Amino acid sequence: MGLMDKLRGEFVDIIEWLEDSRTLLAWRFPRYQNEIKQGAQLIVREGQIAVFVYQGQLADTFGPGTYTLNTQNLPIMATLQGWKYGFNSPFRSEVYFVNTRPVTDLRWGTPTPITLRDPDFGMVQVRANGLAVVRVQDPVVFLRTVIGTDSSVDIDEVTELIRREISQALSEIVLGTQLGAIDLQSRQTELSGKLRDTVALRVDDEFGLAIDSITMNVSLPDEITQAMTRGVAQGVEESGRIRQLDDLDKYQRVRQIDAMNSAAGNPGGGAMGDMMGAGMGVVLGQQMANQMNQQGQPQQTPPPLLQDSQTFHVEINGSAAGPYNMGQIREMVSNGQLTTHTLVWSAGLAGWMPAGQVPALVSFFAAPPPLPGQAGSPVPPPVPSDSTDHASGAQND
Repeated sequence: MGLMDKLRGEFVDIIEWLEDSRTLLAWRFPRYQNEIKQGAQLIVREGQIAVFVYQGQLADTFGPGTYTLNTQNLPIMATLQGWKYGFNSPFRSEVYFVNTRPVTDLRWGTPTPITLRDPDFGMVQVRANGLAVVRVQDPVVFLRTVIGTDSSVDIDEVTELIRREISQALSEIVLGTQLGAIDLQSRQTELSGKLRDTVALRVDDEFGLAIDSITMNVSLPDEITQAMTRGVAQGVEESGRIRQLDDLDKYQRVRQIDAMNSAAGNPGGGAMGDMMGAGMGVVLGQQMANQMNQQGQPQQTPPPLLQDSQTFHVEINGSAAGPYNMGQIREMVSNGQLTTHTLVWSAGLAGWMPAGQVPALVSFFAAPPPLPGQAGSPVPPPVPSDSTDHASGAQND
């Protein structure tokens, strides 16, 4: 190596940081015994800040760009070194590069659970975790309080600091809101914003850091999660049961109307058909009135259909007996066991009613009219004879 090469190696011509890691927050340029000469090039890339330190004192700061170092752009350094008329000889100074790009994958979590008073479950312990986006906001403060004399600072060196601040702030916020465990989980987004604001105020002036965002996930105890799961399952089951009852109600009403229309359209002829049609209309009217009266009241199981196979319960000696089908009812009417005053009940009726007022049973009590010529039957008018006509004609003559 020649003399010129040796002398050239003692001076620094280009000062730059080529590290592209996002986790490395600060790095000191390795000057060793080399000195910075006048006219040296300083290259600061986007997301970097360069800070000159002379004998432990902070000097000039440079943002992104390319600089030719001289007295004009090193005013603080010139003052510290007493360069009244500029400098022609090399000088020694430490140069720190600070990474100002955000670190987006800082994970945090509560080291111990937070105990809160829940209105439903009593004393409950909850945990939380998430991600924080951190960056260096003030390189000068960061250099003083964090870097010190270190040659480099990684994000791991401030991770514990930020985690501790987040956990403490979260505990204060949770206890201050007095929310229950379930409400706490449902308002995670709102609480994350408050948590970010609180932590940012604690680390900006003290450490020169900025907290751009914090995401939070609240974890509930297993017993609460299981209770919520059982409650949801029960609610789904009850909802399905209500839908089944509602579908059954609609199905029964359609069947009932079809049965009534069929009976009214094919009554069997004569007065019996008219009476059956009128009876079906009365029953339908009663049911519609009951439904209107029950609006706004708790839903009850709808009455079963009124079909040809309808059965009745009969009041016998103060007790309910039955059910009896229509053939048995007819036989009980025939032997006098069931009269028009006997109370009966069947699905579709509003309540117990005298048998003589139930449309479906009215026909069982209707007595046939007496035959012509029997006592009590109407006497037909006399038919005029031919002799009477002749006698009447003779008198007229």
